[in-house]
Amino acid sequence: MSTYTQQEPLSAELVARLRKVTLAVFDVDGVLTDGHLNFLPDGTEVKSFNTLDGLGIKLLQQAGIETAIITGRRSPQVEMRAQALGITHLLQGREDKLVALKEIWAQTAHDSDTTAYIGDDWPDLGAIRAVAFGATVPNGHPLMRQHAHWCTERAGGAGAGREFCEQILSARGQLESLVSEYL
Repeated sequence: MSTYTQQEPLSAELVARLRKVTLAVFDVDGVLTDGHLNFLPDGTEVKSFNTLDGLGIKLLQQAGIETAIITGRRSPQVEMRAQALGITHLLQGREDKLVALKEIWAQTAHDSDTTAYIGDDWPDLGAIRAVAFGATVPNGHPLMRQHAHWCTERAGGAGAGREFCEQILSARGQLESLVSEYL
């Protein structure tokens, strides 16, 4: 269970699936951001990322879990954030998230049984349905909850990514040791 949520524990089946996860994939708009698109007068797009999510991604990497971003939009801010966090795979401008995910699988040792994915809207559905653990956020499209294995308590852009990371780490028995490094 995540260290800062009060959600019910995951089923034994979902915990077993999460124990096998070696790749965590994140959508950006609506998951790592609040989904709002903000533009400056010159047309420059501005995105806000939550530091809770950033540390969660770093903790996954510290635990040996590879990370990826698949996003439908192209943004230099996403590229900078991915680089700053050491995210291995960044696929931007990809409306068909499942095709993009399959490209990652083809280039790596990961597959559907070792992948967790979090998204918030219809373009994420195929990927969420194809992975061992598909997650969504409460501010996502309602259809996502019907197909996801789990929904975060926190909204996209407000720590949902961190909850996703902590669920993976908790199921793998790695969360407590990572937390202890900060105590």
